[in-house]
Amino acid sequence: MGRTEKVKNGKNSIFENLIDNNSKNDIIMVDNKETVDEDVHYIGKINKEIYKCVTDDIQSDDVIITDKQIEHIIERHPNDFERYCEYIKEIIQSPDYILEANRPNTALVLKHIEENSKNYELILRLKTSNDPKEYKNSVITFLKVEEKRYNRYLRTKKILYKCE
Repeated sequence: MGRTEKVKNGKNSIFENLIDNNSKNDIIMVDNKETVDEDVHYIGKINKEIYKCVTDDIQSDDVIITDKQIEHIIERHPNDFERYCEYIKEIIQSPDYILEANRPNTALVLKHIEENSKNYELILRLKTSNDPKEYKNSVITFLKVEEKRYNRYLRTKKILYKCE
């Protein structure tokens, strides 16, 4: 069994600190019907006021992550998801910076976590009125970044939001 399979099969323990247990997990609305989708995991909510620096057309405050994106993170950024997924919700809800991303309606989110003195990057795709109604804000990727890269982003990318 490969590393990706092990993590996917043991996913519930990884998500214990990530998923908002006060909300319905793995549920999305399609044509006004609740449908359970084991490939979709609810993370929490964003503050639309913070993220409106990316677009004023945010249609949902719910944030999800799919199994496909988890697999992407595990394959492209070895060990980051397993070690640091507990911080995803905090990064989304309390970003230090939101930078202009390479794609429309997408936020490049940066956060320094004092608890472990590490920097993180998260790409969040925001749901707009042009998206199908069943879409939610979605985590595209997530990784730990070194101080040098974190500072380069701040020098070279357009800062849309800075936590005061």
